[in-house]
Amino acid sequence: MEVQTVPETRSRILAGARSAAPIGVAVFLVAMSFGAAASSVLGQTATIVMSCVLFAGGAQFGATAVLASGGGAAPAILAGTLLNARFFPMSISVAPWLRGGRARRSVEGQAVNDASWALANEGGGRFDRERLLGATLVQYPAWALGTALGVLGGDLLGDPADLGLDAVFPAFFLALLVEEVRARGGLRLALAGAGLALALLPFVPLGLAVLVAALPALVRLRAQ
Repeated sequence: MEVQTVPETRSRILAGARSAAPIGVAVFLVAMSFGAAASSVLGQTATIVMSCVLFAGGAQFGATAVLASGGGAAPAILAGTLLNARFFPMSISVAPWLRGGRARRSVEGQAVNDASWALANEGGGRFDRERLLGATLVQYPAWALGTALGVLGGDLLGDPADLGLDAVFPAFFLALLVEEVRARGGLRLALAGAGLALALLPFVPLGLAVLVAALPALVRLRAQ
């Protein structure tokens, strides 16, 4: 792993932040929608605290939907946990590129989210740590502030799907997949993962299906 000076590290983190700026705008708007919708279910304070502590859009929407439909706290927590299960293999893939001891690496690992992970991916199992941190440096305040404004401003934005914002993150992963399938064995891994997910979807929650779909890639990574 190359040794960088402090100015070089800061410069690369800022470059990651700039690359994630368009995503930050989308995150901000979706967060406003979440804040407006969730405040009627969780209350204003709990909604804002939830976004500041969890910073997990899909899991937060999922857990709130369970509560809104009459489900209790346990089903809501389970739904959020399963939706976030995808971060287990994602974190494993990023771990070798983080720095320091276990405590510091655990803190840096909190920067892993869908868009940051995709932006930091360099292909071939390599990740840019600084780009990962910089991308999240933009998204976290956008999510927290957007949620707060959504709570205070009411349901002015509506459903993010109406603006097409729900397509932003899947588009990132599609672009990432196109690059990865060009690598040796990439197409076979993609097809194996997709097959597993499709086979399991009728029987298990989405988050668990995504987690199992990552097994072929983990097996190959372990064999290398």
